[in-house]
Amino acid sequence: MSNTVNIEQGEIYIKFNSPTTGKLSLKSLGLNENYKIEGGFLRIVFDFEGIGEHDYFKVPTIEIEYDQEVPETHWQCDFNEETILDKTDHYGHSTVILLNRDKIASLEHHHQNKLVLHAEFPEEVNLLTEKSMVNFFK
Repeated sequence: MSNTVNIEQGEIYIKFNSPTTGKLSLKSLGLNENYKIEGGFLRIVFDFEGIGEHDYFKVPTIEIEYDQEVPETHWQCDFNEETILDKTDHYGHSTVILLNRDKIASLEHHHQNKLVLHAEFPEEVNLLTEKSMVNFFK
């Protein structure tokens, strides 16, 4: 798997070069053991541009785990600049985001295909990259 990963404070950019099947941990995609979310804001960009023929998993899933109990987190997912999910998760140390495969497929473009996950935490947390997973393709 030769994905491109760029990491800056507050933003993680992951470019998929091929449709990789199954659950993939953020650590296996190139992130360090733990990623500190300073200031409580996180943006993860999953770039699917140029991956070729593919089929999305029945329910594309993003699972994010962090190191402490957080009273409330806000999550927003955009695909090609259109919001496809906006939710608040109440109290916990993880969030599971289930996406609508048909909605994503209907918004696909020939060239640019970016899924952007925005997260807002009330405090600084550490993202547990080995336990945080994505599953986009079948």
